[in-house]
Amino acid sequence: MNATVLLAAPATPTAPALVLRSWRADDVAELVEAYRDPALRRWAVAPIGTEDEGLAWVRAQEEAWAAGGRLAFAVVEAPSGGEPRRLAGGVVLKGVAPGTPSAEVGYWTAARTRGRGVAPRALEALTAWAFASFRADGLERLELLHQADNTASCRVAEKCGYAFDRTLPAAPPAFPLDGHLHVRERP
Repeated sequence: MNATVLLAAPATPTAPALVLRSWRADDVAELVEAYRDPALRRWAVAPIGTEDEGLAWVRAQEEAWAAGGRLAFAVVEAPSGGEPRRLAGGVVLKGVAPGTPSAEVGYWTAARTRGRGVAPRALEALTAWAFASFRADGLERLELLHQADNTASCRVAEKCGYAFDRTLPAAPPAFPLDGHLHVRERP
């Protein structure tokens, strides 16, 4: 798998189209800005507070992509009216491997883009790509996990056809609260 994969999500009447692409060093400033949001920091496993942490995180995503086990995409708004592309969030496919029937997806959105359908559109683009790209490798099921009190993530999961499967017990320190497991089977 190579990091030049580009995915797209269509515009809506109130929001621009989205482009999903690999993370780059020039995303770091916007990444750090996004992580200043208290709501995002609450849900993040590894909050990013400085440009050095942001650059280390981007480099880790590049290395993980090269290894093939974690395929992370920056979600950027398509430019409109001469405005530059702006970071809207991120999506990730984790644990995909030949012969492994399931993998995990995750997502987040920047505060300024919430309420504009970024997470569902990006998740749907990632889901369709994952099932199409890894079908021959045996991918049959995608799993989505979130803390039980993250109702916005629950709504996104359900909107994208990820059915609630069960509640998982807390696993501190990384997951201090119970979580929800949602599942989507390959069509």
